[in-house]
Amino acid sequence: MYKVDIQPEKKEAAAAEARRNQEKQRQSRIFNVRNRVIGVDVEALNSQVDERKRREAAERAREAAFGKRPRVHCDLVAQLLEREQAERAQRLARGIQEFRDQEQQPEGRREFDLNDPAGLQKALPARVGDDDPRCGPASLQLFAGEALSGPSQQRLQREQNRKDLVRQRAEQQRAEAEEKYAAILEDKKRIELDLRATHLAELEEACRRAKDLAVADFNRAQAAEVAEQRRLARQQEDDDNLAEIYNHLTGDVLTENPQAAQSKLAPHRVVPDRWKGMSPEQQAAIHHAQESQRQDDRRRRQKERQLEAEWERQRQLGARAALELERQQRELARRLRRGQDLYNRQLAQEQRAHKEYLDKVVYTNQPTAQYHLQFNSSSR
Repeated sequence: MYKVDIQPEKKEAAAAEARRNQEKQRQSRIFNVRNRVIGVDVEALNSQVDERKRREAAERAREAAFGKRPRVHCDLVAQLLEREQAERAQRLARGIQEFRDQEQQPEGRREFDLNDPAGLQKALPARVGDDDPRCGPASLQLFAGEALSGPSQQRLQREQNRKDLVRQRAEQQRAEAEEKYAAILEDKKRIELDLRATHLAELEEACRRAKDLAVADFNRAQAAEVAEQRRLARQQEDDDNLAEIYNHLTGDVLTENPQAAQSKLAPHRVVPDRWKGMSPEQQAAIHHAQESQRQDDRRRRQKERQLEAEWERQRQLGARAALELERQQRELARRLRRGQDLYNRQLAQEQRAHKEYLDKVVYTNQPTAQYHLQFNSSSR
């Protein structure tokens, strides 16, 4: 690309537009409360990474299943064809150059006499007779374009025209021969390209068949592996079911073994799902403990009634003291309220005077709605 001069106004407009776009993008990120508070969904990103890794692993497995041998064979065949085509092109170029060197020499061209660098050396001067008055002591020669000897000049011109016709006929025949040779070369090249295309199609078909066979073998291997895994899973499940049935039949739950209810962690604890009930001694101990708990409960309730009576008396004394204190506080609050009201009236007068000063002296220029709309419009 060539460097193009850009006007300063266009540069400034482009820079302003770029800054404006950056500001809009920043505002979309800053003013988006959801992204700013919640953030990026890390779990979704992790799931995408895991999915990509699984896809890459499956692709590697598929490439390994296909194998490298068909691809290497196809690459070797393609390299051999390219090398053969390059050698054929070199032979054709050498043949064309040899034909040009042998049949298309510069001396055989029609205008060679005009461009011959040694033309002046080969040309002989046309001398005239001694009786020519134009010939002086320096023996003047015949210049180009002069025709002092008419018949001889015409004879030479006819001979030159005949030679030109012969040369033109020879060049025409040579051109026709070259066209025929080029047509023959083109036909051979077209046949060669057709044969090469056919050969490449056959190679491609062979590669495709090899690929299909590899895929079919891989699919059959996978199907056999899946079937074997399912058979092993069913066999394992049947073995587990038989073991579970045997354990239930010979376990302590169905045989009702009392020793099975004792906990291994502590002797006084039992296992709930294996416990078959308490013994008479355990029941008598529980009844005795319940009776002692009832006696303790009656003594506790009696103590609580006595304590509640004492608390009731204390509450009555506290209520009377609170009433007296409340009366004193109301009197004090009344006096404080009168002083506060006086102070508030004085403060209100001062505030009204200050507000009048601000409205009439300081705040003479009131802001409009446009002034408030300019806030919170930038992300900076």
